[in-house]
Parts: sequence; structure tokens; C-alpha cells
Amino acid sequence: MSPQRARLHWTGQAASDAIRQAAARGLLLAAEHTLAASRQRVPINEGVLERSGAASVDEQQLAAVVSYDTPYAVRVHEDMNARHLPGRSAKYLESVLPEVAGDVQSLIGAQVRRALRS
Repeated sequence: MSPQRARLHWTGQAASDAIRQAAARGLLLAAEHTLAASRQRVPINEGVLERSGAASVDEQQLAAVVSYDTPYAVRVHEDMNARHLPGRSAKYLESVLPEVAGDVQSLIGAQVRRALRS
């Protein structure tokens, strides 16, 4: 039996860079998905709070943020005694996190898998 030969061309840094970029894309998709879910629960008076929602990613830290930017966003989020329209509630961001956790993992994973196939 003759010896088998294989040639390996290692592109470790390029692979790491592609995975990191894919993870950042996945984080943005996941943050946007979380934002969309939370917008379904944001208490609505005039719609300003809902429209102030944003999703962003720090690609260096690989961290995603979903935020609402009004002077009263935190107060509305935390006031468990306030009354809201049906389907709208306090904790409009916090309450969706456990529900979208699986989707978040899937979105990030799909982007990383796609990068690994390239």
C-alpha cells in the first residue's frame, strides 16, 4: 500500500476574520429581531417611544444593543403599575428576551455557518 499524501493550506487569520464578521452580521440580525419583537409590546400613546427603538452592534466587542431613546423610556419600561392597551406592557424589552433567545442563537449561528462554508 502506498502512503497517502494530503496538502493543507492554513488560512487561520482569514478564517477567524470571516467568522468574526459573520458573528457581527448575526448579532445585528438578532438585535433587529429582538427590536421587532419588543416593538409589539411597547406601550403606545403617540408612537414616539416605539419609533425611538434602535438596534446596533459594536463589532470590536461583538456586542449588540437594543435601545429606546426617549426621556421616559426607562420609566415606562419599569412602571409595573401603569395601565396599557391590550398586548402592550411594561418590561416591553426585558420580557421578550427569553422568548427570542432561541431565534437569536439561530440567527448568529446561521451567519457563522455560512461563513465557514465559504
